[in-house]
Amino acid sequence: MVESGKLRVLVTGATGFLGGNILRALRQHSGVEPVAACRNASRLDAQDAENARIGDLLDPAYRRELLRDIDVVCHAGTWASMWGHKRLERSRFFEPTCDLIEQAIEQGVKRFLMASTVVIGEVTATGGMHDDFSAKRHTGFWPHLDYLMDVDDYMRINSCRGTRMVTLRLGHFVGAGNRLGMLPAIVPRLKTYLVPWLGGGRKHLPLVADTDLGRAFTLAATTENLNDYESFNICGRDFPTLREVVSYIAQQAGVPKPVYGVPYRAGYMFGWLMEALKPVLPGSSPFLTRSIVHLCEDWICPTGYAEQKLGYVPQKDWRVAVDEHLADLKSDGYPWPALCQP
Repeated sequence: MVESGKLRVLVTGATGFLGGNILRALRQHSGVEPVAACRNASRLDAQDAENARIGDLLDPAYRRELLRDIDVVCHAGTWASMWGHKRLERSRFFEPTCDLIEQAIEQGVKRFLMASTVVIGEVTATGGMHDDFSAKRHTGFWPHLDYLMDVDDYMRINSCRGTRMVTLRLGHFVGAGNRLGMLPAIVPRLKTYLVPWLGGGRKHLPLVADTDLGRAFTLAATTENLNDYESFNICGRDFPTLREVVSYIAQQAGVPKPVYGVPYRAGYMFGWLMEALKPVLPGSSPFLTRSIVHLCEDWICPTGYAEQKLGYVPQKDWRVAVDEHLADLKSDGYPWPALCQP
């Protein structure tokens, strides 16, 4: 049973990397009762499984029942692909997410937190990106990112209907347990000697560690006096260059560093070619996608507004998180990751 007086915080995608870290952080807050939402309770810790709500977010009936007696939603359970699949992105991600937002409003949920990304906007001349910005432009090549922009607009438009809307624009995940994203994709590709330095490796990456992610969501779920709509950049303490990060990964994993360089334009062109040739090439994912190139653009995304409003101050050094991430991937032999969820 939920203890009386505590804030009921639902976490979707509770068995995933992000959802798991959110749950662990919420458990440390004495005023919160976490509620896990997932398809398989056997993958939860015993204390989370006891209060879990089991079902599939693609089921409209489950979405209606899921938010009963919930105060805050942390939506971390989203279907995603790093290339193509526009139809599936709409049916498995965009439409269910918008309906979940509607259910939250209709059932009187106080706050809806959405896991998004800092790479949702346009890169400025200096690479900087502020928290509350409206300069968004659809990529046309990465449907998941484009639909994230549409969800953000949907939240902003509907934030006047009684449920506070909070978009957390997250940096690139690093930490044990993450199997989808930039770092898991880099290591096996470096082994092929085919990975180039993009733009000389001079651009900056917005890495964010596992524990910082969990703490950010906990703060966003519990901090008072937020506006009807808020957006926060959630990144780490530093913004290391691509060369720094890849060189560190190569050294720690014992794989070769890139030996040649190409401009970003060439990277996007090669990514497009690999996506186009995917139906006739072996493997579950293209060698390179335009989304991976996009992730390696210059994303210096300050977290000052999150510090001001939430008290969020990143604590974990990116190298520590990378070491833990690499140790976890090494236990599985640095597998070649699928760039699309099942």
